[in-house]
Order: sequence, then C-alpha cells, then structure tokens
Amino acid sequence: MRLKTNREMKKVYMEIGLAVLLAVLLGILGTKFSDGNLANAEEEQMAQKAVEENQAAREKSAEDSDSGQAGSPDGADSPVTEEVIADGQYPIMGTSPVTAEQLVAYFHSGNKEYPAVVLSKGGADTIETFAQMYYEEATAEGVRPEVAFVQTMKETGWLQFGGDASIEQFNFAGLGTTGGGEPGNSYPDVRTGIRAQIQHLKAYATTEPLNGECVDDRYEYVLKGCAPYVEWLGQKENPQGTGWATAENYGYSIVDMIQKMKKMNN
Repeated sequence: MRLKTNREMKKVYMEIGLAVLLAVLLGILGTKFSDGNLANAEEEQMAQKAVEENQAAREKSAEDSDSGQAGSPDGADSPVTEEVIADGQYPIMGTSPVTAEQLVAYFHSGNKEYPAVVLSKGGADTIETFAQMYYEEATAEGVRPEVAFVQTMKETGWLQFGGDASIEQFNFAGLGTTGGGEPGNSYPDVRTGIRAQIQHLKAYATTEPLNGECVDDRYEYVLKGCAPYVEWLGQKENPQGTGWATAENYGYSIVDMIQKMKKMNN
C-alpha cells in the first residue's frame, strides 16, 4: 500500500514539473513573439514617419520654388520669372525682367509732367534719374521694381500729389498718413524716401531682414510677411485682415496697372 502511494506521488511531481517547464517555455516563446511584433510595429512607424517627412520636405521645396524664396533670402539667385505662380498671385519679392527704361515709359503713358523743380532739390532732376533710383533701391532689397514704382504712381497721382502728404516731403507712398490731414513722414531726399517705401514693402512681403540700414520709421510696426503678394496689400483682401491700405481692391488695382505697363512695352 505504501509503495503505491510513493509511485503516485512521483507521478504527481512529474506532472507538476512538466507543467512548470511547459509554462516557462510558453512564456519565453510568448515574450520573443511579442518583442518581434513590437519591433515590427516600431519599424513600420519609423518607415511611415520617414515617408511623411519626405513628403513634407518635397512640398516645402515646391512652395519655396513657387514663391521665389529658394536660394538667397532676397531671391537674387532665383531665375528671372514672371508673376504667374501656383495660386496666380503677384509676388512682391523676386527678380523681374522689368527695366528702369520701362518704368520711365510707363510714367510718360500717364501724360503728366514730371515735377523736376521740386524733385531736383531731392536729387532726382529727371524721370530717368527717379526711375533708376527705384530700380536700384528695389533690387538691393529683393523687391520687384515695378511693384514699388507703380504703387507710387497710384499713391501720388503720377507724382502730382494733392493728398495729405506734399511733394516736398519726398514721401512717395503715404507712409504715416492716416487721414484727416495727417501729413505722414518726411525724408531728407528722394532716394531716402524711395528706400523707406521699399523697406516698408519688404516688411509686408517677407520675414527676411533688411539688407541695408533701416530708414523706414514704421518698419517695426509691420507684421512681417503678412502680405507676400501685391493683392494682399489691401486690408480687405488680406487673409489676416492686415495690409498697407484700407481701400477696397487696393493691391489688385496695382497689379492691374502693372499688367497694363507690361502690355504697353511688349
């Protein structure tokens, strides 16, 4: 009777041992399988992340190319391009095929007399000198010359003035004029007035810093890069509700004038 009991006990111990061994083996295999799945999941996540980052990089590159910002910050290394880009807007920054001679021809198309008596006191005795200053100051900051020049024709009525700012102030874009007879800023000479306007345009167009010393007293008040396109210079058309002027279609009217200038010189 006792022998039978010992055998039964051994059998029980063997069964328990096998059960424990089986549990250990299953645990090891389960851990390896789990780790393998985890590794595969992590690899898949890393691969997906790489795909998304590559796609984002390609999209950013395409956007930079479309907006003329590739290469140097002021677009100097960009190829000469026309205004047509992805969304059809006219960029303020970038290189342009427009010449100083075309700016002169556009002024003459307005059938207005160049105010040589006053502007010669500021260093621009002829329209040729005046246009050349615009061309030089604009290209120095990476701004398209035709944008600034045509804006001046709009703001001053083809250099005839008559608004709150007077011609003697050499303020060609109404900087600082807020209505109600406020004359706005004054500048010591024609070139400084032009430079201030160019710098103000650049402030709206990009977050890139100025290339030259700042002479625009209102530069710091502009939300940098809020209007990369001429069309967005009007507050009513600007997606952020900020812009150069409150007049409806302000920027669009400037683009229309630019297009007429280009057709006239073709």
